[in-house]
Amino acid sequence: MSDGFFAGAYGGDASRLPDAAKLECKICWHVYDPAEGDSVWQIPPGTAFADLPEHWACPQCGAAKQGFLLLED
Repeated sequence: MSDGFFAGAYGGDASRLPDAAKLECKICWHVYDPAEGDSVWQIPPGTAFADLPEHWACPQCGAAKQGFLLLED
């Protein structure tokens, strides 16, 4: 995670994310759940957040992938 992101933000560091990790958009609170995938971007269920394409963005508000927040269970 770079210094430009606040605590809990993904920031592009996939090495710390488990495959089943759910992440939430810091703008609109949309949750990316790997078990569900993303029908808007045609991402199949079972796709980990870290495996989403770099150009992927929040399907609700368009926020960048790097700004998503890790949800703790």
